[in-house]
Amino acid sequence: MAKVQVLGTGCSKCGTLLKNAQAAASERQAGDTVEKVDDIMQVLEFNPSALPAIAINGKLVSAGTLPSPAEIKQLIEQSQETESRS
Repeated sequence: MAKVQVLGTGCSKCGTLLKNAQAAASERQAGDTVEKVDDIMQVLEFNPSALPAIAINGKLVSAGTLPSPAEIKQLIEQSQETESRS
């Protein structure tokens, strides 16, 4: 189970990214949660180089791009593999 956070201020790209993240979580059927983080102070805590951005389990994994649901699923799986090794 992963916590996916979509970081952005509410632009149309942020909305698209949120939908893609929700689709990825739904396809995985692993109980992943997706939340939108639009409070600028919370967004800045992740120190993204560009928006929109995605954090998985508290770690920034993508910034300034619009990954597809399949790409987000891959990011989630990679994140979980990295966590299981540590």
